[in-house]
Amino acid sequence: MDIRHADTIAPLRYQPSCEVAEEDEAATIDTILHSLHHIYTTTYADGGHAIRSVHAKSHGILRGALTVADALPPAYAQGLFARPGSYPVVARLSSSPGDILDDKVSTPRGMAIKIVGVDGARVDGSESDRTQDFVLVDSPVFTASSAKRFAASLKLLAPTTDRAPRLKVALSAVLRGAEQLVEAVGGESATLIALGGHPATHPLGATYFSQAPILYGPYMAKVALAPVSAALTALTGAAVELHGTHDGLRDAVRAHFARAGGEWELRVQLCTSLSSMPIEDSTVAWPQEQSPYVAVARLTVAPQAGWSEALSKAVDDGMRFSPWHALAAHRPLGSIMRARKAAYAASSAFRFARCGVAQAEPVDLDGLPV
Repeated sequence: MDIRHADTIAPLRYQPSCEVAEEDEAATIDTILHSLHHIYTTTYADGGHAIRSVHAKSHGILRGALTVADALPPAYAQGLFARPGSYPVVARLSSSPGDILDDKVSTPRGMAIKIVGVDGARVDGSESDRTQDFVLVDSPVFTASSAKRFAASLKLLAPTTDRAPRLKVALSAVLRGAEQLVEAVGGESATLIALGGHPATHPLGATYFSQAPILYGPYMAKVALAPVSAALTALTGAAVELHGTHDGLRDAVRAHFARAGGEWELRVQLCTSLSSMPIEDSTVAWPQEQSPYVAVARLTVAPQAGWSEALSKAVDDGMRFSPWHALAAHRPLGSIMRARKAAYAASSAFRFARCGVAQAEPVDLDGLPV
């Protein structure tokens, strides 16, 4: 949407009644924690190295800068974006499973960004931090409508961790074919994609979404990160070669940043109707005809390594990304986000204890390998 017309949007103000806790939500979160514990203890026992319970495999680790746009309309000039400025950023590209799989098992991709040097009032548990994280996935909607439904699906998925990796490669090829048939008639199956039917496309050409909402100052919003530089938009929907390598996505990211950089727009979609833009059901895509995504900042990444063993040790082992590393103005909303608070904390505590890393947010990126 042209930012000059963004002031025509009339966003709803957040009220506590916009969020409704699920029945037995605490028990649901315990179920999620139990399933995730099974995943990360299984992979640790098998591999001897503690990794994330979800999005364990990184395909790219990037260092860049986020520049907040000048003269944003008042509704969009909130929190981190209240005034122009530039911040150092580390970004991590990944895939969703909690085990390290061959990239031919094609699952949803994620892009988490950590913005460093952010001042302001914080969410509970993040008071001493100066970071703002956005944890994004390459689909506008989440796979489950509530934490309870997510807990049920995760309970079934957790026992498959580290089992039959070769069978997963073969199954993924079948599921990709099935998903292509669904898309050929104008549809999309979140289930097929999540199980391994994600199209074998380049991760740098994708748009990434928060899926679940956050506070946006006095309002509510979803966030997206969209490629805008020509070198990246040329990769949107482009096939990536996965045969003959275990790490085809990583190879593609490294090859790109060896010769070119990239730019993304950070975009915000404000909630204007709770009936069509629910807070507690993240399977609903908010209609863009009612409230389009509006660019509020730009992420710029120069040519660089893209991924290395040293970067992996520093970021995969030494950093945690969570939507709850946040300004109070961007507090996560809804049951999925509430469940993530405990889940991310438990996973990172397990990982850091075994990697010998102190749980502390960075104050700068000066020590990050180049």
